[in-house]
Amino acid sequence: MKMKPTVAVHKFSSCDGCQLAFLNAGEALVTLAGLVDIVHFAEAGYLDEEAKVDIAFIEGSVSTPHELERIKTIRENSAMVITIGACATSGGLQALRNMHDKDQWVEGVYALPEYIELLEDSRPISEFVKVDLELWGCPINTRQVVAAVRALLFGVLPVDEHDKVCQECKRQQHVCVMVAKDEPCMGPVTRTGCGAICPSVGRDCYACYGPAELPNTGAMARRLEGLGLTSEAIAQRFLFINNHAEAFREEAIKWQEQGQ
Repeated sequence: MKMKPTVAVHKFSSCDGCQLAFLNAGEALVTLAGLVDIVHFAEAGYLDEEAKVDIAFIEGSVSTPHELERIKTIRENSAMVITIGACATSGGLQALRNMHDKDQWVEGVYALPEYIELLEDSRPISEFVKVDLELWGCPINTRQVVAAVRALLFGVLPVDEHDKVCQECKRQQHVCVMVAKDEPCMGPVTRTGCGAICPSVGRDCYACYGPAELPNTGAMARRLEGLGLTSEAIAQRFLFINNHAEAFREEAIKWQEQGQ
């Protein structure tokens, strides 16, 4: 009898939101469990972190010495490594500490900072090991996970969705919040995947899904400036959730330097 592909879901520094994309799948998760053999997924009760697997999903960034050793071991034990969510693909919210003094940050948060072991920076998985596929989002959604697994079972890489949120808004006939309300929306440079949730309720996009294909970040920044944002505020818009995404980070640095 042919063995089912083995899957592991590993957590690093994160909020667990992307793992919930699996657990919230409901009936789809039951179907998925019939297609693959889930051997490690602590949040769902499967515990075998050092198992050799066909596919390893990684949530979270590398922030501690222990996590650095773990990701190297996981890479050795996995035929394919897939990062899920902003933390694993581009640093996430916790990587905002990279722009500040680490020791000062730890002392300001913890009563006994001498017991806290952190790397100098919190960084995405790809800066330490080879990553075969990235699923962007904060958090990712169930559809992304199921589509990725199904494509891999057919022996092909999942389609990389990199349309802009603006295109999703047009498809759903949402009123543009930047045009109608002068909201500093990041939709023109952000990849869709969320279904344009925030613009659908009249809110601006916060770039949860990272840079879209060929993002014109320079034009986006100048538009934000035209809406009254300061240089620092513009930089923060790009650095907020996906601060290690190259296109966003490079543009943010320009505006940080301009504001000095």
